[in-house]
Amino acid sequence: VQLVESGGGSVQVGGSPRLSCVASGDTISRYCMGWFRQAPGKERESVARIGSGGTIFYAGSVKGRFTISHDNAKNTLYLQMNNLKPEDSAMYYCAADLSRGCMGWVTGDPADFDYWGQGTQVTVS
Repeated sequence: VQLVESGGGSVQVGGSPRLSCVASGDTISRYCMGWFRQAPGKERESVARIGSGGTIFYAGSVKGRFTISHDNAKNTLYLQMNNLKPEDSAMYYCAADLSRGCMGWVTGDPADFDYWGQGTQVTVS
């Protein structure tokens, strides 16, 4: 599976960009998918995850502001981000968990995800 993110950039506080992650090589609806972010000097953290059955988990810091979704016809994962804050500034990555039990969805641990995109930078000021 190849994953390519886009949609990042410089955004004003309160802005609402949408990140996209286009997948190729396989159908993402078969897998658990996630959005992660990593700020300089910090560990990569789970932002939102969606299971193969559609169950969604959000990190507490983004719940109510971010929405994860996917378009099966376009084989694309999205992250709608609303009311952005400076602390949301980070490199954002999408990732796919190919394991049968979707351990990545359960744990939110980046180590449990198998494929990663190259990331898209979001800077909020």
